[in-house]
Order: sequence, then C-alpha cells, then structure tokens
Amino acid sequence: MLFDIDGTLLSMNEVNRTILGDALRAVYGTEGSTGTHNFAGKLDCTIIHEVMQSAGLSESDIAEKFDLAKETYIEMFRTQAKASDVVLMQGIRELLDELSGHSELLLGLLTGNFEESGRHKLLLPQINHYFPFGAFADDGFSRNELPPVAVKKAYQLTGITFSEHNIIIIGDTEHDITCARVLNAKSIAVATGTYSMEELKKHNPHVLYDNLGRTDVVLSEILQSSIN
Repeated sequence: MLFDIDGTLLSMNEVNRTILGDALRAVYGTEGSTGTHNFAGKLDCTIIHEVMQSAGLSESDIAEKFDLAKETYIEMFRTQAKASDVVLMQGIRELLDELSGHSELLLGLLTGNFEESGRHKLLLPQINHYFPFGAFADDGFSRNELPPVAVKKAYQLTGITFSEHNIIIIGDTEHDITCARVLNAKSIAVATGTYSMEELKKHNPHVLYDNLGRTDVVLSEILQSSIN
C-alpha cells in the first residue's frame, strides 16, 4: 500500500511553501507564484516549473538551473524545517503501528515530494521507518508516472510483483485517485488536505474517509482489500 505525504500523513502549513520560495529566489532571482500556487497533488519538479513559468522564465532558463534549485531547496528544507513544524494527521501514528504489525502488508510512499525532502518530513515526526521504499518526484514528471515505479521498487525490495488486486493508494487529492487507475489499483481518499469530502467524491475513489482516525475501520478495509 502506497501513502501520499502532504495532506495525508502530515501537514506543514506554510513552512514548505516558504522554504521553496526562498530557494527559488536564491537560484532564479524570483519565487514566481510560489506564495499562491496550488501545490495539491503535484510533483515538486512540476511545481518548480509552473511557478517559474509564471515569472516569465522560459523552459530552457528553468532547465538550466533546475538541478541547482532542487539541491538548494532540499538543503534549505533539511536545515530549516523542524519537528515543531510538522503536524501528523489524525490517527496516522496509530494506523501505521497497526499496519506494521501485519507482515503480509508492505508500506510504501507515492508522493510528489523529492525523496530527500520527503524523507526529512517523515523523519521529523519519526515515521520514516515505516516506509522502506517509495516513488517520488525524482522518478517522473507527473503523478501518473509513479505507480509503475513503485511496483518496480517493491519488486526490487521483495522479489514480489504486486498487481492491481493487491495495491492500495491512499491520498488526499483527485490526483491520488486518478493515478491509482493507472494500475487499476484501489484508491482510498481522505479529506484531510485541501479537498473536501464532496470534491473527492466526484472523482469516485473506492473508499472515502473524512480522516484516518478510526483505526479499526481503516485497518479492516485495508486487510479486506489485501485479501480480495
């Protein structure tokens, strides 16, 4: 099963946005639309391109300094983000504790974060150890590219080829629901990010929760799905 990070596992409010803006100013001389841009469900690489395009930079200008911008952002994030900036979503620690007790389940990440900054977000509240693998913004340019990457990495880790019948993607945006369809996987949507229950329902997830606080209910759903 594959978890999104921001809005699903945790929230960092405006800290992430602020640090990204500072990094882009340091590299490109402008933060573009970073302060107001909709980040929900997008990959960090895509966000950087979009906010720099809003500032009038060409694709070649963006590409020329992209690696430096990525490195600068990650370094600033790892230096500046603190444990006190992170709020775990309701029920997350309890759910991860329960899931980790089931040896038949493999937990991973499917997230728009770069791996180094995403892992740091999880290290701060001490939940990184639950996720031995993942697909990140380093692995593609759209979220729909990530599910096959996650399957490949899971195979490299376990020797098991996971199929549509035993993959669950958990996230808080329409993009998480949509990318599950790439593999015909099951989607669990949770309204703990910027999308409401009503908005998520329009995208037809297999299961929809307002939050993951009812550990027994969520665990039962996951275990049942892993059997079917």
